Amino acid sequence: MQLAVYLSGEIHTQWRDEIIAGCAQHGLDIVFYSAVTDHDASDAAGDMLGEEEKSFWRDHKSAKVNAIRTKTLIERSDIAIVRFGNKYKQWNAAFDAGYCAALGKPYITLHDEDIIHPLKEVDASALAWATTTDQVIEILKYVGQNTL
Repeated sequence: MQLAVYLSGEIHTQWRDEIIAGCAQHGLDIVFYSAVTDHDASDAAGDMLGEEEKSFWRDHKSAKVNAIRTKTLIERSDIAIVRFGNKYKQWNAAFDAGYCAALGKPYITLHDEDIIHPLKEVDASALAWATTTDQVIEILKYVGQNTL
């Protein structure tokens, strides 16, 4: 069974590459989609709509252009993986998780134990919480191939 998986969340570590490589090692038939991982490109997503004097309006336009992409790819996906790192607040990832919950789209959270409390509502709607990319790969392996 082919799966479409959306990878959301922090952009400062190689977790996406680890999941993609691990799934390939197991021969899983998965198409991966991802948020824009180039911070500058994401911030500039709305610049084609004209220059803004105030950063609020630049951010506002870029957020909306990014949302077109994000919403489209989440809706196209079967499952989302939502990664929260410890160093930065990933409000966009929390929003993606909420969007998945509203759509009834299954999602897996990926984060360390020391941020369980601030993510309790996000985790409560997730169908799984993982602390390692290997755990995520095993879940995807089970879902896609029905093997443990």
